[in-house]
Amino acid sequence: MNAAANGTFESDYLVIGGGIAGLVFAIEAAATGTVTVLTKAASNEANTAYAQGGIASVWSVDDSFESHVDDTLRAGAGLCNRRAVETIVRDGPEAVRELIALGTRFTRVEEGGEDEYDLGREGGHSHRRVLHAQDLTGREIMRALGEAAAARRNLRVLEDKIAVNLLVEPGSERHGGGGARCWGAYVLDRASGAVDKFVARATLLATGGAGKVYLYTTNPDIASGDGVAMGYRAGAPVANMEFIQFHPTCLYHPAAKSFLISEALRGEGAILRLPDGTPFMKSYHPDGELAPRDVVARAIDSEMKRHGLDYVLLDISHRPADFVRGRFPNIFKRCLSFGFDLTSAPIPVVPAAHYMCGGLVTDLAARTPLAQLYAAGETAMTGLHGANRLASNSLLEAAVMGRRAAAAAREDAAAAGERRPPAFPRWDPGRAMRSEERVLITQSWDEIRRLMWNYVGIVRSDARLERAMRRIQLIKQEVSGYYWDHLIDSDLIELRNLVEVAELVVRSATARKESRGLHYTIDYPEHDDAKWLHDTVIAKSA
Repeated sequence: MNAAANGTFESDYLVIGGGIAGLVFAIEAAATGTVTVLTKAASNEANTAYAQGGIASVWSVDDSFESHVDDTLRAGAGLCNRRAVETIVRDGPEAVRELIALGTRFTRVEEGGEDEYDLGREGGHSHRRVLHAQDLTGREIMRALGEAAAARRNLRVLEDKIAVNLLVEPGSERHGGGGARCWGAYVLDRASGAVDKFVARATLLATGGAGKVYLYTTNPDIASGDGVAMGYRAGAPVANMEFIQFHPTCLYHPAAKSFLISEALRGEGAILRLPDGTPFMKSYHPDGELAPRDVVARAIDSEMKRHGLDYVLLDISHRPADFVRGRFPNIFKRCLSFGFDLTSAPIPVVPAAHYMCGGLVTDLAARTPLAQLYAAGETAMTGLHGANRLASNSLLEAAVMGRRAAAAAREDAAAAGERRPPAFPRWDPGRAMRSEERVLITQSWDEIRRLMWNYVGIVRSDARLERAMRRIQLIKQEVSGYYWDHLIDSDLIELRNLVEVAELVVRSATARKESRGLHYTIDYPEHDDAKWLHDTVIAKSA
């Protein structure tokens, strides 16, 4: 990476986001050029690090690509792109082998005298195919990728950097014509407050999801939808933003901060019960606790509302105590720290916003319609997940698409030859002043998250969506005025992105006049293949 005196940093590849998709891309790209990875906080705060269950991939001789494809299509409720599903599933084993080669230590067990990888089974899967590192898979993958990235001489990870806007060259007749082109981003240094230009021939958006748009979420605090918001503002279309997956089981405790209880517990036999001990999932789906996540989340939501409950119970106490402690050591310890012993009694759980199935529209090389701009992981919409993500397909998609994005970026850079970026101006704050009214930011942030939870949550209606849209558009106007009048900081940047994403979710949910997958509305409770078997695409010009 080269730094110029005028606050411009140059590299061949710029990665915004330091989770599995971003680091896999960076490690691959470092073989042919210089790479800069920007993270908002420490890399271990990426969404990847919070993934407990594992990475789904066909690994056993008893499994097959066809079976994994069928499970994914079934979970996606008719909206999966079959070509995307088949491509990502078939690329899965090689992507996993690459993670292992980079140092990831997945859990192994003795099977018939042989040392094999321990394969878990989660909801919606017909076979055991989830490779995991006990119940801290994401953290183990991040450890391995972080060490591998640090060993690359021409790869630099810069923390406490938050991208503000993309550097976009408008489409013109220059160089033989063509559409708009991305050359990097304006980036705020959170420590100094300076805004610099990071210029690159290829930019990958891999900022994770947008769980913080909801009041209750399993996501870390940094998950404010930055990549989707920036890409959309720059002209890249988004799709399927109405499909927000709510994880069915988060620990219910005031100090737990929505601690996720992995779906793998239900894969190993945990039962959902009412406070009086009555199991209820079989009355909602023949697969019971192993039903797809949207079914489980709605079932819990329905039982809580029907009985006036604050939570339901998740019970794995019938399994041997040594098994529970060995299979789920982190979850066991965290629950114990809050006074709950998994091995002896049920624990209280509630749903929480977990995963964004929509995002920036990409092809299967992670290209967006904006030249030189790529997106991967939760930020992107490849068509893999459709209307509902199959458990543990997220890390699979991130690993596969990170590799595919790097290959595409190398190919596109070679085809572009010596093309150079235009002279983008330095960041000019104009007459912006330092804010003395921080309460305006915190109030807007809290209001967005609460109204999204109440009006655009697990169950929706036209009336709720209409009310949400009116208020979000007003907040957006207020935030825009505040943004232009005041010096920016990370809180303001995230708020601006958060309200953008909230509006996209509401617009998408309002447009889909049916219930499908993760989008359930009481006004249109049935799905309608004749009218709605298509993606919900929103472009900035629309």
